[in-house]
Amino acid sequence: MKISDLLHMSLSSLFKRKLRTILTILGVVIGIASIVIMVSLGLGLKQQQMDMIEQYGGLKTITVTEGSSSGGGHSESGTSSGKDLSKKLTDSTIETIRSMDHVEIVSPVLDFEMIIKTGAYNYDVYGASGYSLEALEDMNWKFSEGELPKKGDPLKFVYGNLVLQNFNDARGDSVYYDTGELPDIDLMKDPLFVVFDTEAYYETQNSSDESPFDAGTVDDGSGSGSKVKQPPKKYIIPTAGVLYGDGPDDYKDYSYNIYCDIEPLIAQLKKVFRGKAIPGQPTKKNGSPYREIYYSSIYVKADDVENVKDLQTQIQNLGYEASSNTEWIEQTKKTSEQQQAMLGGIGAVALLVAAIGIANTMMMSIYERTKEIGIMKVLGCDLSDIRSLFLIEAALIGLIGGAVGDLLSFSVSCVINSVTGERTSLIPLWLYMIGLGFAVFVGVAAGFFPSKRAMELSPLSAIKNE
Repeated sequence: MKISDLLHMSLSSLFKRKLRTILTILGVVIGIASIVIMVSLGLGLKQQQMDMIEQYGGLKTITVTEGSSSGGGHSESGTSSGKDLSKKLTDSTIETIRSMDHVEIVSPVLDFEMIIKTGAYNYDVYGASGYSLEALEDMNWKFSEGELPKKGDPLKFVYGNLVLQNFNDARGDSVYYDTGELPDIDLMKDPLFVVFDTEAYYETQNSSDESPFDAGTVDDGSGSGSKVKQPPKKYIIPTAGVLYGDGPDDYKDYSYNIYCDIEPLIAQLKKVFRGKAIPGQPTKKNGSPYREIYYSSIYVKADDVENVKDLQTQIQNLGYEASSNTEWIEQTKKTSEQQQAMLGGIGAVALLVAAIGIANTMMMSIYERTKEIGIMKVLGCDLSDIRSLFLIEAALIGLIGGAVGDLLSFSVSCVINSVTGERTSLIPLWLYMIGLGFAVFVGVAAGFFPSKRAMELSPLSAIKNE
C-alpha cells in the first residue's frame, strides 16, 4: 500500500470516532502543555539568574589582580618599598594577556581616591576607577544624562545613578540618609571641585580650623613662626554623563561608582603629583616613584562564556590572581537543570496518562475493526502495512495533540509573563520542537503494542468475528 493510502485510511478511522479521538488528543494536549510550561518556568528562572550575574560583573568578564608574591608590605600611604614587582600589573602584563586566545577586550583599571566639593556639599570618594574607552564602551551602559567621554577628551567623570546619596553637608552629616532627600546638586551643570591629594587635604583639615579651600599659608598665631600647611590644589573636572537608574532604590553594579577614561586620568595624576609617588603606586627604597604605572586590576573579557574558565586558568598559571563568575554560573546551571528536571517530571505524569489513553484508544480500535483487519490479511495486505496503519493513527494523535499543546503553552506563557511583568516563562523555539516531537514519539510508542496485536490476529478468526 502507498503511504498516501495508509494516511487516508488512518484519518478516516480517526474521524469515524470523533469524540474518542478528541478526548484522546485532549490528553496529549494537556500533557505536552504541562511539560512545556513547567520547563519554560525553569528556563525563565535560569535566565533571570543569568541576567543578575550579568548585572553584577558579567558572564564573560575576568578580573585580574596582582600575584601574592607582590602583595603586602604597603605603608599607610598605599605605597610599598623594595617589594617584589614581578607580579604587579603593568602594560607588559596587559600585552601578555592580550596575546592569549579567546581574549576579546583587555583593559587596565586604576582605582583612585578623591574628594569632591560643590557648594555646601562634599563627598569622600573611594569607588572611582579609570578604564580604557574600549572597556567603558563595552559596558553598554544606559545614560539618564550625557554620554561616555570621547577619545582625546580631557578628564571627565561618569557618575553612577546613586552617587548623590553619598554627598554630605558642611558638618559631615549625610544629607540623603538623614532626611531622605537628595542634595540640591546638578552633576551635569554645577561646578565640581576635585581634590586628588586627599592626604594633604586631611592634614590641612587637622592643622587649621579654617576651610582647607579658603586657607592659605598663614601664621599659626603661636609666635613660633610655624605655618599652617597650604591646602592642596583643587580642580574642576567636568561631567561626561550620569548613568541611568529608575529611582533611589534602583541599585545596579555601577550605582555608587565613578568612572573615567584611564589615559587622561593618568595624565592628571602625574600633573597633580609631579615629582612624587601617586597614591597606591609602589616606590623605590629612597621613596622616589617608578616611571611605570602599576594598575589596580585588569579587566578582561572573553569572546565566549564557554572560554572563560580556560582563559582564567591561563592567567592564573602566570602567577596572577584571576576571578570571574564561572563558579556562580556553573552553580546556576546545575540548579536550573535540577529545577527543569523536577518541573518536567511533574508535566511528564500528565503525558504518561495521555500515552495510556492513546494505547487504550488504539486497542479499542483494533477490537472494533477486527473483521476489517482480517479482510486486509485475506486480500494479501502486508503485515507491515497493517502495523503502519495503526502506528500512523497513533502518530497523528500525538502530532495534533503536540501542536495544540504548543499553542496552549504559548498562550499560558504569555499570560504568566503579563501577570508577573517579567519573563518568568521562557519558551525558545527548540522547546516547541521538542514538545511536538516528543508528542509524536509518545503516540507511536503507545501505538506499538496495539499494532503488534493487529499483526498477530488470525485472518479466519478475524473474518468470523461479528
